[in-house]
Amino acid sequence: MRLAILGGGGFRVPLVHQALLADRAPGRITELVLHDLDPGRLAAIGHVLAQQEQGIPDPPRITTTTDLDEAIKGADFVFSAIRVGGLEGRVIDERVALDEGVLGQETTGAGGVAYGLRTVPVALRIAQRIAAVAPDAWVINFTNPAGIVTEAMSRHLGDRVIGICDSPVGLGRRVAHALGLDPAEAWFDYAGLNHLGWLRGVHVGGRDHLPRLLADPEGLVSFEEGRMFGAEWLQTLGAIPNEYLQYYYFTRDAVAVARDAGKTRGAVLADQQDRFYDSVRRDPGSALDIWESARLEREETYGADNRAMVGVDGRDASDLESGGYEKVALALMRAIAHDERTTLILNVRNRSTLNILDADAVVEVPCVVDSAGARPVVIDQLPEHARGLVCGVKAVDRAVIEAAVGGSRATALKALALHPLVDSVNVARRLLDGYQRRMPQLAYLRA
Repeated sequence: MRLAILGGGGFRVPLVHQALLADRAPGRITELVLHDLDPGRLAAIGHVLAQQEQGIPDPPRITTTTDLDEAIKGADFVFSAIRVGGLEGRVIDERVALDEGVLGQETTGAGGVAYGLRTVPVALRIAQRIAAVAPDAWVINFTNPAGIVTEAMSRHLGDRVIGICDSPVGLGRRVAHALGLDPAEAWFDYAGLNHLGWLRGVHVGGRDHLPRLLADPEGLVSFEEGRMFGAEWLQTLGAIPNEYLQYYYFTRDAVAVARDAGKTRGAVLADQQDRFYDSVRRDPGSALDIWESARLEREETYGADNRAMVGVDGRDASDLESGGYEKVALALMRAIAHDERTTLILNVRNRSTLNILDADAVVEVPCVVDSAGARPVVIDQLPEHARGLVCGVKAVDRAVIEAAVGGSRATALKALALHPLVDSVNVARRLLDGYQRRMPQLAYLRA
């Protein structure tokens, strides 16, 4: 099978390659095409992959290209992991928001809206080309904001585009370990939108074990999300929120910590990745070692602001464990290609799963996956406190897509002003002015 990765020069591509190398089952990926607009980044990642596959029998054949049609032609699967505007764009997303006193984060709040506004037009063009050049391909989207981008691409690709995220996977794994359960044997009752979901149950052997954890204050603070939210708040909610909900439940604290930090998360990553690509350019023979060192640094510093809010230093070794989106992607591809029925938490069109949203709204829920694709399973409806957030943020998602499709600055302003983490229409206007001044990709937005 042939897999094309868009954003093939991205830092996390070696994780996907590792998963492909570990897959020895019949019908595995035998051809990997890396597409990127930056030949230098492609070359650097190519060195890492070449060293990573040393000693592995019959690894996938790797080719690189800067031509989109060449990359996707004949692909069975297309993995979308692009970053429009690069990490420099993320830094702007974060800084413009913080300068206005609102949350600066790449997928949540004003930063997420800005990221979506410059990404959706590109994602739509990619979806159109895939529909024309590789209509039988399945598209796995990890491009952020994943829910918005997946929903936009579904306008051209329908159910053949599926969004993935590693946050629910990590949350489920950590909660299962806190309960003394094997995550591989558990069914996780999780629902919401991308970066806006709640774990409501952990089912093993016909029993929901989550109430046992919720009744144990010490157990609740034994894993990362428990320390972030605190046992009392989790017991109040009766669920374990996705880590990104800390921005909604502790908004003032999140803004204060981010403004006091010397650098935003985007700036930290930009520095790390600049060092990585520059080091590989100077010493390509050590590319894999350089990448692994940079990856560990990245994982150790992930969520530092969130932990700072609750006075937690560093991450537990279990929280650094790999097994995120690359393994979800591999499981998803195998289930579709070989009709290996499985259940995964994915971003798909709602159909009738959550009754507060229409059928085409992309939601993040457990799905049954087989050769027919991914279908959301029947789950309990969201509690009232969650419904309001989900409906409000989905309205913002829709406004971002409509602004991108129509080039409407007024609709872009609406998206910013309606977001629960932007507290004033006047602030929204200044945010949009600031983003447009610093982001040439937003020049298409006109009155």
